[in-house]
Order: sequence, then structure tokens, then C-alpha cells
Amino acid sequence: MLAPSRGRIHRQKAAVAAEIDAVWGESSCTTSSHLILNFAMNRNPTRSILITGASTGIGRAAAFGLLARGFHVFAAVRSDRAAEALRAAAPAGSSARLDTLLLDVTDATQIEAARQRIEAAVGDGGLWGLFNNAGISIAGPLEHIPIESLRRQLEVNVTGQVAVTQAFLPLLRIARGRIVTTGSNSGYFSTPCLAPYCISKYAMEAFSDALRRELRPWGITVSLLEPGAIATDIWQTSGSEFQEFMRQPPPGMIELYGGLLDSLGQAARSAAGRAAPVEVVTRDVVHAFTAPRPKSRYRMGPGSVSRKLQSYLPDRWLDWMVAKKLKWG
Repeated sequence: MLAPSRGRIHRQKAAVAAEIDAVWGESSCTTSSHLILNFAMNRNPTRSILITGASTGIGRAAAFGLLARGFHVFAAVRSDRAAEALRAAAPAGSSARLDTLLLDVTDATQIEAARQRIEAAVGDGGLWGLFNNAGISIAGPLEHIPIESLRRQLEVNVTGQVAVTQAFLPLLRIARGRIVTTGSNSGYFSTPCLAPYCISKYAMEAFSDALRRELRPWGITVSLLEPGAIATDIWQTSGSEFQEFMRQPPPGMIELYGGLLDSLGQAARSAAGRAAPVEVVTRDVVHAFTAPRPKSRYRMGPGSVSRKLQSYLPDRWLDWMVAKKLKWG
């Protein structure tokens, strides 16, 4: 199915082909002229990719990695200060291909403003890539998680990803582009006291699978990243938010779950110490946007493969293993 907006490109090719035929002779050169035009106009121009959550961590590293490979990057951040810092740190010679924009994935007005700006910039070429990377992590026992905090977790990590994807799908369809989303090994292995985050990442597994199958007729590929422990700012950010939460813990939480929280704190510090550099994710992001046949899933970092294998174990075995590791039950 050919998108109507591609008609202009084909008309341009036909017009120039006619000029070539007029010079060289229509009867003998029509085929060759079209071959010349197909080659000339299908060579890769600078393709554009939108990255959400680009101010730090995986998003920032991916932006720089894609800039280094010649892409035009629209880096979405949440503050002017973050935008300035990103532009200042961009690889040498890439500033002309880096556009920063303010985008909170939970703000419909900002999503629409970003869509209009990017549509004006890419024109008939469409958008080659969307990297859904924005996300937060909220921790605590489910019994004591404030419902507003759970809603915020899902609004950012799930609903916001869907809203951004819906907004940019028409531009992605024009380019027969690609969608990459940051999931997690928490999307197939649930950890006690990380339920809000795990719920959101399980949802992104379903999101990615359904979207990939829905968009198949248009040749839009959909890939999901399933990283394990990666050395990014999320360790500090989520840790700070949890410490804030713990300053006034809900009544009874420490008495009921104090031992579990202590064990999880130790496990988190151990995982952070073993975390893989963010470049292992960048490598797979670049592959997803450049390979002729990108994978539907990419796993990288400590725990990404082992936890997937563990997830196939009987529930009773897995529950026993988690309880033994955390000394809980």
C-alpha cells in the first residue's frame, strides 16, 4: 500500500526521467533513465529519528551514537537546561543534525507541538525512527504504594509511550520507518517491591508485540530493548525518589516489610556495581535503526538472559529462589 504523500516523489522521478529520455532518446533509454533516477533518489538522505527521554542515560547515549552515524536526531527533553547540556556535549560536527525539543510524554499539548515541528522539518520524507525511551521507576511494597504514584508510573511508562507513538505513526508510515522502545528484563521477571515498574514493563512487552503485528502491512519494524543492569542515572534517580518516600513511610510498612526492603537495597547496590556500560545498549539501538532486518527483541547487560531463562522455571521454584536470595519467607 503506497502512502499518498509519496506521489510527489514519484512525480519528481518521472519528470526527471522524461528529461533524460528527451536527451538520450525515449525509445532506447526509458528503462535506463528510470534506473538512474531510482538509484539517485533512493540513496539514503539524512534520516530523522525522535528520541524521548534523551537528557540522560540510554536516551542521551543513543542520541550521540545515532548522530555519529549521520542521522538527524530530534532529542526530546523536559527542560531548557537539559537541552542546553545535551547540545553542549554533542559530538563535534553534529550540531546541525541535532534538534532539541521540550516534550513531556504525559502532556498532550507538548506532544502535538513536537509533532507539528517535526512534520514541518521532515516534509515529504517522513520520520525514519521513533525511540520510545522516556521512563521512571517507582519502588515499594504494593500494599503501601500510593495509588497516585502507581498512576504516575503507568502514565509515563505506558500511556505516554502509546500517545507519542500514535502521534508520530503517520510520519513513520510515510518513511516505512522503525519504532524502538526501551523495555527491561523486569518485563518478564517481577521483583518484589518493584511491582509498579515491572507492571509498566510487562505492558510494554504487550505493546511492542501487538504494534509489531498491526504495522506489518506497512513495513514498519518494531523492536523492544530488554536490558538488564545498565549504568545510567536511573539508579540515582529512583534511589532518591525512594529515599524521599521513606522519609515518611506509610504506617506499618517498616514493621511489615523492613527486612525485605533492606535485602532489596543490598541487591540493588550489588546490581549497580555490576551494571554494564550504556554503550552496550547504544550498539543495539543503532542496529535496530540501521540493520536490513532488525530484531524484534534485544537483550543486553547482566541479568537480561539469565532472568529470561529463569522465567521459564515453575513458579514455585522461582518463588523459592527469590525468597532465598532476599531472605524473605
